[in-house]
Order: sequence, then structure tokens, then C-alpha cells
Amino acid sequence: MGFVKSQSQDVVGSTTHEREYARDPAGCLEQLRDPDPARRRWAARDLGEYPEHARDLADALAHEEDPTVRQAIFDSLARIGGDEVAELLLPLLRSEDAQLRNGAVEVLTELPDATGPRMEQLLHDPDPDVRIFALDILRVLPHPKSPDWIAKILAEDDHVNVIAVAVDRAADVGTPAMVELLEEVGQRFADEPYIQFAIRTALERIATGA
Repeated sequence: MGFVKSQSQDVVGSTTHEREYARDPAGCLEQLRDPDPARRRWAARDLGEYPEHARDLADALAHEEDPTVRQAIFDSLARIGGDEVAELLLPLLRSEDAQLRNGAVEVLTELPDATGPRMEQLLHDPDPDVRIFALDILRVLPHPKSPDWIAKILAEDDHVNVIAVAVDRAADVGTPAMVELLEEVGQRFADEPYIQFAIRTALERIATGA
């Protein structure tokens, strides 16, 4: 494909770059493979206008190492939103790369309509780390079922780290209906000092409505 010069510019630090690709999907996809991270960032930002290329953006995360380009990709995926984006991001919760995991969590919290129906699956994942990331999503996910999901984890999960995070979430969104459940958790994990402290905090916040 021949380069198509336009007058668009991107400023990175003190360097100004001219756009050398067409601002259409084909040009953006080619630019997404450019050696220059500034141009890849351009492409990632522009592709956010084309929902049909959500998978191309997600696929680019697999080999993208520049953190600013990654952030542009996540921003575009959040702008596109919807069920497809949620499905594309869920596997990143298992990534060994903290930036990819955190980026996925951040976008999923911005998509309550797409993330909500998938919370049951995440909260029952065999991997306790994934369950913890799901609880991280619930920390800011604006969803009316959040207290019910947290209560279910408190009642059913037996992993100490998952329970610790669930109690922290209960301190944020707990209801009087959770008091007995939190007390039961305290009995189950009587030898865990942090959980005992977190339960006291959660019960105080529920009692005061803080």
C-alpha cells in the first residue's frame, strides 16, 4: 500500500510527526505495525472509531510493549465497548503481565452492561487470582448486584486471599443483611488476623452507614 500523506501531526515530547498513512481502517492497521510507537499510538486511537476492528486492537496487545500504545489500545477498546470487547479482555485477567491485567480490569469496570453478565463466571473461576481480579472489578463496577455477588463469595469461597478481598469489598458496599455472614466468616477464619481486622472495619462501616 502506498503512503498517503496528510496534514495531521502528533506531538511526542518535543518531536512532531507527520502522518504517513491513510486515516481509514486499512491505513490504521498498517500503521499499527509501524516501528515508531507514536504512529502505533495514532493507529490505536483512530481504530477506536471502528468497532469491527476491536479484535485487531486486542490482538495487538499480545505483542505491543510500549505502555503508551497499550494505553491507547485500552482507551479505544473502552470507547468501542460491548460484549465482544468484554470477551476479548477476559483472557487478559490470566496474563503474567501486570499492565495488561490492570488495563483489562480498568476497561471492564467501565462496561457494566457487558461485564455484569460475566461476573458469575469470573467469581467462580478455578483460579483464585481471577476471582480476586473479579472482586477488583466490583470495587468500582456500578452494578446493582454487586452486594449479592460479594455475599455469595463470602458464603462459598474458601481461599483466604479471596475472602480477604471480598471482606474489603463488603466494607465498601456492605448492607445490614451481610452482618451475620461476616460474623460467620470471622469464625471460619478465626486464625487470620487481617481478616479479623477487615471484618471489624466492614461491620463498623455497615453499622454507621459510612
